[in-house]
Amino acid sequence: MNVLKLGAAALILSAGAAGAQEKLSVYHWFEYIPQELVDKFTAETGIEVTIDTYDSNEALLANLKAGRLGSYDVAVPGDYMVSIMRSEGMLDEIAPGELKNIGNVEPQWMDVAFDPGRKHSIPYQWGSTSFMVNRNAFQGDIRTTEIIFNPPPELSGKINVLDTAGETLTFASLHLGIPQCTTDREQLKALNDLVQGAKAHWASFNSDGAKDVLVSGDAAAGMIWNGFGQKARLEGANVEYSYPKEGYIVWMDNVVLLKDAPNRAAAIKFMDFLLEPENAAAVTNFARYTAGVKGVEPFLDAELKTSPEQNPPADAPAGTFVQVCDEATQKVYDQIWTRLKQ
Repeated sequence: MNVLKLGAAALILSAGAAGAQEKLSVYHWFEYIPQELVDKFTAETGIEVTIDTYDSNEALLANLKAGRLGSYDVAVPGDYMVSIMRSEGMLDEIAPGELKNIGNVEPQWMDVAFDPGRKHSIPYQWGSTSFMVNRNAFQGDIRTTEIIFNPPPELSGKINVLDTAGETLTFASLHLGIPQCTTDREQLKALNDLVQGAKAHWASFNSDGAKDVLVSGDAAAGMIWNGFGQKARLEGANVEYSYPKEGYIVWMDNVVLLKDAPNRAAAIKFMDFLLEPENAAAVTNFARYTAGVKGVEPFLDAELKTSPEQNPPADAPAGTFVQVCDEATQKVYDQIWTRLKQ
């Protein structure tokens, strides 16, 4: 995306021009916000919105580091990626009082470890990461991560895995029962051996197509985010979401104010807009996750309250957030991921 940079003369000429339109540049996950909501924001504010998309937290970080920082105003990273971006100085600070709707944030999502006091971000949506199984292909027990890492013959060679190191390697750590960010050589070897051995059972690494391969039948099982999984079921796939006994991932996506945002004032307006309950609910109804904003319930689709993807069984373990490793440890995990993708 090209950002038009006006020279001093052009700025003087345009200063008095009537009808000059504010702009907003958003870097966003794929298939995650309804166009109708974007149109509503433009209608209310007159701000023209451009959205580019990515398919993983790691892709977001890599593209911003590759020179895109300063091109976008806001982005929507997951919890652990907010920590990384904050530590690397990629986020601007929201001044006290700038967001008039900050009081709408659910208390549990206000003072979070990845952004204490919400100085750089607001909550967007939260959910879980696990996997789904096509019940036409396999009728047995799916409440185990064995389905992904040591699958039954009916599923072997027909499994899609998310193309994101953070979540996929964390899921593998849950399967082994080892700590995230471990520095134990034997545990790291076991992790590497697990994913390298499991790769023979996997048909693909695919994040943005994780739903489509389940709906089409190209995959009989696959890692997926719970809201994306609900979409697969609603599109007619005979799939079931698993809350495995070994554990699963929980996450919170957040709208962050990026450093050197070219349209900072528009970004603040957009963040405030997303904190209004009706607007937060519109994202939830579209994406099928859960809002981090108070007062959304009257605006939510009724089936969200009972959907199996949003409501873990009573005996499900607590979900696990992806942790941020120190730099030296992260390099080891990056090496494991690189070898896995070769």
